Amino acid sequence: MASDKTPRTTLPDARKHPRFAGVATFCRFPLIDSVDPSRRPVDWALYGIPFDGGVTYRPGARFGPRAIRDASQYIKPVHIEHNLNIAEIFSLADAGDAPVHPYSCKETLHAACGFAQSLGDPNHTKLLAIGGDHSTAYANIRATWERRGKPTGGLALLHFDAHLDTYDIIWDEKWTHGSPFIRAIEDGLIDPQRMLTVGIRGPVNSADDFDYADEHGIEVVTYEQWRTGNGPERIRTFLERLGDAETYLSFDIDCVDPAYAPGTGTPCCGGFTSAEVFGLLRQCAGLNLVGADVVEVLPALDHANITTLLASHVIFEILSLAAASVA
Repeated sequence: MASDKTPRTTLPDARKHPRFAGVATFCRFPLIDSVDPSRRPVDWALYGIPFDGGVTYRPGARFGPRAIRDASQYIKPVHIEHNLNIAEIFSLADAGDAPVHPYSCKETLHAACGFAQSLGDPNHTKLLAIGGDHSTAYANIRATWERRGKPTGGLALLHFDAHLDTYDIIWDEKWTHGSPFIRAIEDGLIDPQRMLTVGIRGPVNSADDFDYADEHGIEVVTYEQWRTGNGPERIRTFLERLGDAETYLSFDIDCVDPAYAPGTGTPCCGGFTSAEVFGLLRQCAGLNLVGADVVEVLPALDHANITTLLASHVIFEILSLAAASVA
């Protein structure tokens, strides 16, 4: 495998310590307080944001981080296609859960951003947030942008979703799971000219829903354009144009068809299979990934834990994608 074989992350030996025993952490990574920063600073800190006060349909994603921790016990560190071991390349840690204010979207995002800023080495550690609804992405995007030195113009963004999430106000609330990217663009955290949204599909509320993306230069590839049109070529062109630009990746589990991810709050039929979305993520090898989130897992509506298991594998794919860029 592509590394010097020196472990960066100490994982339990599954042949000695069963995966169904012990305290569950994300992918069995050590808790961040048990990692000695003098040996090596944490490269990626994973943390939960157990909040779903920003949902507009089915609640329950507040239980996502806890359920994903449990499902991720079966994640292993070696990626066959990328030919690497993430535990040999990165120091990885579970940093616990951010504080939340269940009755306030904005206060939760402020608190979660502050918590994320406190994790690891602010000049080195990258952040992977596990939601929670998609409103929580704003907090991790802001924390990442601040850690990267508040780049003028904002970060590039790769966004997988069935929905645009650039809606302004819903039910008189500006901080819902339908608005994280319009808020991030307004605040200069991301650059809409370097934003790609992949997987949009299904019925929408209004033909005007695409106006914001069109007016701000956001590249939108619908699922049908990817399946039967020029979507794959447009994605390749976008990635080539990005080059080594610092990029944030936001992954809403509902970009995957509900046949493969039923446990989500706003399911939309006719989307990616699990294998297809893994292929898309692997296609992004070489991306300069500086932060990410995985959101909208709703365990109460899951069947046989297939959505939480899928989310766990998406986390693994994202970390492997980051590792492939530095291995």
